[in-house]
Amino acid sequence: MEGQALQFFIACVTAAGFGIAISAFGCGIGQGLGLKAAVEGIARNPESSGKVTVTMLIGLAMIESLCIYALVIALILIYAHPQASVIAGLLGAAH
Repeated sequence: MEGQALQFFIACVTAAGFGIAISAFGCGIGQGLGLKAAVEGIARNPESSGKVTVTMLIGLAMIESLCIYALVIALILIYAHPQASVIAGLLGAAH
């Protein structure tokens, strides 16, 4: 049972790491493209900088929330699984 719990924990940590890496990569690309488009729009029409900036910041916050959701899922995978007490015992933590 302990070996299976440890394998499950290793799989969860690996999945969490890959999930955060992929979501950070995707969010970085999305934010870069959004910022590029906003700067180009302001360069073409400087009078619209206020509206473009506000819309850009709202869009960047929405994109960043996707990465935060991935972080929450990764933390759930690592810390809230059925064999948490078995893993804590294997690692020597008092539970």
